[in-house]
Amino acid sequence: MQPKSSPWRQPIVWLMVLLVGAVVIGSVVMYVVANADGPMDVVPDKVQRTGQAQQADLSPDARAAQDKLGAIARYDEEHGFLEVLPVSGNFDHSAALQLKLHHPTRESEDQVFQLAPHEAGWRIDAKPALDHDWLLQLQPASGEAWRLRGRMPKGQLAAQLRPAVGDATPADAVEP
Repeated sequence: MQPKSSPWRQPIVWLMVLLVGAVVIGSVVMYVVANADGPMDVVPDKVQRTGQAQQADLSPDARAAQDKLGAIARYDEEHGFLEVLPVSGNFDHSAALQLKLHHPTRESEDQVFQLAPHEAGWRIDAKPALDHDWLLQLQPASGEAWRLRGRMPKGQLAAQLRPAVGDATPADAVEP
């Protein structure tokens, strides 16, 4: 008969202790990482929450789709201005526009620009950061009669702005 050894001398006991410890440490690290920058504000719209469903007003997007509005937002790095150029639809070229640049995760870094009418579209002197993606939203400066949205990836200097809902056919598509 062999003498009984201490359970702490058995490798399986140490394996169990290390696995539980790794799970606890990993959970604490993930919690700290998830809350490092504060809560994530991915959706810039005002949302009504009912239970687990979220509802947002999409009527400005539907209006833009109905009017077949489309535009391009671009940043001229050399001259330091943001410009919006209409692509399709009937824009009021005498009215100012509001271009919102939403940070994908932090609302505190969002920027709002009032673009004045210019020769081919609307323009403002501005230098947005290009070190991360931007979610773009274009609307009249007077309010939300219509709204166009787009995404400008990190380092990119232009983005297409379209309605978030509506016709699946691109506004600039050529019909046969």
